[in-house]
Amino acid sequence: MAEVPQHVRKFLFRSTDTRNSTSSECLEVLIPEVVSPSYGMYTWPCAPVLAQYVWHHRHSFANRTVLEIGAGTALPGIVAAKCGAQVILSDSGQLPKCLRNCQVSCQANNLARAVAVIGLTWGVFTPELLHLEPVDIILGSDCFYDPAVFEDILVTVSYILEHNPGAQFICSYQERASDWSLEHLLHKWNLSCSQLPLSSFDADATNIADSNLPGSHTVHVFQITRCPNT
Repeated sequence: MAEVPQHVRKFLFRSTDTRNSTSSECLEVLIPEVVSPSYGMYTWPCAPVLAQYVWHHRHSFANRTVLEIGAGTALPGIVAAKCGAQVILSDSGQLPKCLRNCQVSCQANNLARAVAVIGLTWGVFTPELLHLEPVDIILGSDCFYDPAVFEDILVTVSYILEHNPGAQFICSYQERASDWSLEHLLHKWNLSCSQLPLSSFDADATNIADSNLPGSHTVHVFQITRCPNT
């Protein structure tokens, strides 16, 4: 039986037109959470940062096909869907409670019929991966939380990018240890990575989207693409 969400967190994304101080846009997103040891049942600090990236670039997301991996509570994917993207939320096929939480997030934001939820286990070539529809953008919030899963994530991402020329993987990463590195795995799987300054999408501030998440965290956002064939 799926766990019942114990808390609903509200996120409020705002934007003001610098050319017209009276013109602004606002987006409210509701995210049900479960206080649980399961990573995917809670909104971690990386999620509002990545969601802010989507919100800042919302006009570029409209009518694009977006896949969020390791979605959990799915804040970035929900924002993308509300900005007009065709969204597929995914989490491990071995974690049905996390998949259910994705569905609950969709229901809380009136997106149950608009957003697909699939099981996609990193590093495993399941039918869901092999028959995945074409995507333009992959999102991943705090997927790199444990070095033991780094290669599994990049195997999956590399496969999707290889089969979707021009696609990109945008991920947020919380700095937990100075000696963690993706460099050798990126090279192994023919991927290149560039860091996106938080200031370039208004994420260099505290309390993004009125998130009120506790603690002090160092979060980075990266853009990962396939290296050109040589």
